[in-house]
Amino acid sequence: MKTSSLKTQLLSFASLSALAFAATPALAQETGEEEELEEIVVTGLRASILNSIETKRNNSSIVEAISAEDIGKLPDASIGESLARLPGLAAQRFDGRANKISIRGLAPDFTTATLNGRELVSSDNNRAVEYDQFPSELITGATVYKTPDASLFAQAVGGTVDLQTARPLDYDEPVFAVGFRGEYSDQGALNAGTSAWGYRGNIAYIGQNEDGTIGYALGYARLVQPIQEQYIQTWGYTEQSDEETGLSGLFIDGAKPYVKSNELTRDGLLGVLQFRPSENWESRLDVMYSKFEDEQTLRGQEIAGYTAQSRSIFEVENGLVTRGSLNGLLTQARNDFSDRDVETFAAGFNTRYDIDENWTVEADLSYSKATREYSAFEVYTALDRGTSDVGRADYGYIIGGENGLVFDTPLDFSDGNAWQLGDNLGWGGPFCTEELGWQCASQDGFVNTESSSDELKALKLAVERQVNNGFIESLEFGARYAKREKDNARRGDFLSLFTLEDAQNGNAGGLVAVPDEYVLEPTSLDFIGLGDHFSIDSRRLVADGFYNFFPESTLAAARNNYVVEEDVLNAWVMANIDATAGDVGITGNIGVQAVYTDQSSTGFIGSNILSNEIITPFESGDSYWEFLPSMNLSFHVSEDSVIRAGVARVMARPRMDQLRAGREYTLSDTGGGTLGTPWGGSGGNPELRPWLAWQFDLSYDLYFGEGGYASIAGFYKKLGNYVFDSAIEYDARPLLSPELQAAIDELDVPVENFTGFVTVPTNGQGGKIYGIELSASIPFAMLHEKLDGFGFIGSASFTDSSVRETPDAEPTELPGLSKTVINGTLYYEKGGFQARVSARHRSSFLAESFAIGLSREETRARAETVIDAQLSYDLDGIGYEGFTVYLQGSNLTNEPFRQFRNDDVNQSRNFHTYGRNFLFGFSYKM
Repeated sequence: MKTSSLKTQLLSFASLSALAFAATPALAQETGEEEELEEIVVTGLRASILNSIETKRNNSSIVEAISAEDIGKLPDASIGESLARLPGLAAQRFDGRANKISIRGLAPDFTTATLNGRELVSSDNNRAVEYDQFPSELITGATVYKTPDASLFAQAVGGTVDLQTARPLDYDEPVFAVGFRGEYSDQGALNAGTSAWGYRGNIAYIGQNEDGTIGYALGYARLVQPIQEQYIQTWGYTEQSDEETGLSGLFIDGAKPYVKSNELTRDGLLGVLQFRPSENWESRLDVMYSKFEDEQTLRGQEIAGYTAQSRSIFEVENGLVTRGSLNGLLTQARNDFSDRDVETFAAGFNTRYDIDENWTVEADLSYSKATREYSAFEVYTALDRGTSDVGRADYGYIIGGENGLVFDTPLDFSDGNAWQLGDNLGWGGPFCTEELGWQCASQDGFVNTESSSDELKALKLAVERQVNNGFIESLEFGARYAKREKDNARRGDFLSLFTLEDAQNGNAGGLVAVPDEYVLEPTSLDFIGLGDHFSIDSRRLVADGFYNFFPESTLAAARNNYVVEEDVLNAWVMANIDATAGDVGITGNIGVQAVYTDQSSTGFIGSNILSNEIITPFESGDSYWEFLPSMNLSFHVSEDSVIRAGVARVMARPRMDQLRAGREYTLSDTGGGTLGTPWGGSGGNPELRPWLAWQFDLSYDLYFGEGGYASIAGFYKKLGNYVFDSAIEYDARPLLSPELQAAIDELDVPVENFTGFVTVPTNGQGGKIYGIELSASIPFAMLHEKLDGFGFIGSASFTDSSVRETPDAEPTELPGLSKTVINGTLYYEKGGFQARVSARHRSSFLAESFAIGLSREETRARAETVIDAQLSYDLDGIGYEGFTVYLQGSNLTNEPFRQFRNDDVNQSRNFHTYGRNFLFGFSYKM
């Protein structure tokens, strides 16, 4: 977004907020109208806004909230998108959807999530919760805690998101709800064999017995969602010169243009049983299950710049070759696919009993587990095996335009007689060994697989004692014990069309024609100028046994196979405050939480020292106490205005892959090495401590009219011991066998020092993060009666940080931090008709994506603005009571998601175009 445009938006937002403040006195005088409005039953979007504001208003902490309009009617297409509209929150789009959330500029790994107050495990390979695992139709609301209290055991440096499900006994009568929406991607079916159509449906029933002592809720939701994407990844840029034209500049090293098609299938189940036999006793059982499948098809080209025989430069802008040619280049056609299967289960039993008017006891038992299986297959087709001259062609390219990059080449990629199964880039493969004669064109495909399991068991006991002494309303104290275990395994395998016996007999050469039954209609790569692409059903080819699997590296597989275990004891005491000072009411809490952690990890150390593979088990860990004091105070300076202040010490546990025991030790046989020793290495650190911070919050909230409020909030986080990579010492002698010691003694450069340094995550210096958040909800009826039904909800957040590895180091950038985040929704609701349009903008930030071998890669993402809209109409007025029809559109401006290299927006890394998605359907409530 241009600066001038951003300034205009901020001025508009500030003007609306100021108008809200100015209008408050007039509204306060209209007490008669307010009393009449209180008698009206408000439903739909305005009811959702009122409920969210009420949650924010009544909470002792600084929170944000969303509330469903009704069961099965969360406002957005997903929970992630709803959360991303809240002040200080932002989402990174992954395959076109908002599945992870950053809070106040802190990445998803530094936030936590709970379901009905119980900590959730992650289907990701770390701690970040993926919100697309939870059907929005089964969620009734969410609360985001920006400041913790002492009883919030799942706190984090960023914040905590609590998802909520239905409470059957809160409903006055039984409810039956059903909904169905079709979904369409306007990109069409980009890949042969995929669809641009999908659907989502839900059904729920909430009931009670006649006495109102037993309530139950059952819900089911199914999603089949198409995501169609055009994707361009550039390998990198290298300085090149052209003697003929005299031009020089950064020339692209290569590119991977793809069309990607995802079909997401998710089945979600919810069950709630609530028991309230008397006013002083209540028990509840909650169960949620989600099964999520993501089938992705990718077809495109591996434009291998390093194979070009020469390069021509025609135009250079700002040091970048914007028009050039890769001459005599080899390409490899790709028919890739990936499958991700996730199952998430969460269950909890809570019972609360009022012993008398002063004492209340509570027990909560919970269990949560997520399992994930992920495989990413590469399947190659070529014009010849090996790096021969067959298929070499010139690839002209132009940087710029709608898709950022376009190629021009005479090669025909759709000829099924010419393109056959096999490798023509000589990347290596299972037969690239001395024993087999270095057959290095034997990688006909590749697969990265990763599996993980995350399991959490917890028991909480709490007691509350009413005091009511004029200052302290009550005292709370309790303890929680949790045991968490995260297993992760990752490996890579070569795919070959031939067996080891074929290679030994010299029969592992040549390409293999694709049988007709596996050939599909061509896939268009016109978006990047490459025409039609030969398409095959590679998923079936693999399933039918066309390929042989050979491990890429037993060492790499061993290093990435680990278990992390955490035993955590939380104990807290907290005083709830309800007092007055003159005419000012004071509410809030003050307390402290003590956290004991016993963490450990088991894994393997893998080494390849002088061609000797060594794999040894490795286990390490640590235990420690942390004390987390907190205070939240709300000063009710008037009936409609509140000043809130919060101070707390908070912590975020390290990422699971940072805690892993897996490592690799290396020996430099040329005398080099790390810190003056030839022994080096890298890996995880099971002794890593959590990230700690002191945070300070101050906000002013003003409430007015029916659903109006305005707020300004500031925060400052003093960050300690942020995690950086640095070298720690180890002893290499336990690795040595007599045979290996003899081999080391024969080196030209003697190895006399067996002290090594392995690079692992360690706790560094820290720094600060700070910001200001503005938010407002403005019903336009406060401006003029003819605007009744119109309204605006919006927020703007401005965040910055300074984090250093050491006091003298340059500041490092925090992943997920956008300095500016702006959200706005303009709506109209009246007479059963509802319309809204929403926009969310975030400035540039450090984004995460997958790199080689499913590893993480952080690259800068450009600023983006995503616009969604919805229309709905209740059919009560025309005789169809309970029916509502919907039309929704997401990403209406087809905003791309772009990442770039070296802080240069011209050096594109990833360019994703997702298109627009439309949903249309109905809901019915009885």
